[in-house]
Amino acid sequence: MMQGAHIPHEDLILYAMQALSEGETAAVRLHLEECKPCRDDLAAVSGDLALLALGVEQHPLPEGARQRFVDRISTATSATSQSEKKASVVAIDTGRPRRKAALWISWLATAALLVTAISLGLQVRSLNDELRRKSEEAAKQEAESSRAKQVLEVLTSPSAKRVLLTASKAKPAPTARAVYLAESGGLILQANDLEQLAQDKTYELWVIPANGQAPIPAGLFRPDAAGSASVVLPPLPKGVPAKAFGVTIEKAEGSATPTAPILLAGAVPTSGE
Repeated sequence: MMQGAHIPHEDLILYAMQALSEGETAAVRLHLEECKPCRDDLAAVSGDLALLALGVEQHPLPEGARQRFVDRISTATSATSQSEKKASVVAIDTGRPRRKAALWISWLATAALLVTAISLGLQVRSLNDELRRKSEEAAKQEAESSRAKQVLEVLTSPSAKRVLLTASKAKPAPTARAVYLAESGGLILQANDLEQLAQDKTYELWVIPANGQAPIPAGLFRPDAAGSASVVLPPLPKGVPAKAFGVTIEKAEGSATPTAPILLAGAVPTSGE
């Protein structure tokens, strides 16, 4: 067991793997309490075994592999026992071979634990991925439901103001309808028969506050091939009563103040629709 004043490296490996007999384990434990070099050597051995376990490439456990592995261990153990019985008539020192057999079986048991741990790890990761996907889907559905609820609130609220925006010219011209809910700042605009614009131009919607403050930009839009366009729930401050709405033609990036002339305009009725 001892080489001079220290434990052999092989015995420290067997000790770390719990492959020594009870008497040898107790002797090593007592020696380690008083010998720092051996404790350092044992720490290095334990680290190497841990790295070996972590370095095993993770693969899904094949169907029936665990049972075949257990059957193989049982067969190997039975064969070892029969071999020892047959060789019992030979007067040799069997201490070290038994230790090697115990070492082999211990390694097999360690490998079985690693395979089981890897399989469980893959299952946990798969469940976590599925849970994350479900959470993302639920969050997306909740956001869509909230937006739909806001649209419905603006369109059906009794206090929403419905305004028809018309061109200032008498000839047939583009029109737009706006529905505005001042309490929540919700605004929906639907425009029709708009003229197509150059690539560096765009239409911009404006809210004219009833308190005389500067017009508030309420969104940029460009018509489709049929001349239709819409603005739905632009980011607007809440609680701002509107006096009127207007549409102007601005640069593609929009403007902070309306550029004359105002293409479409509509006043908010004092009461009712």
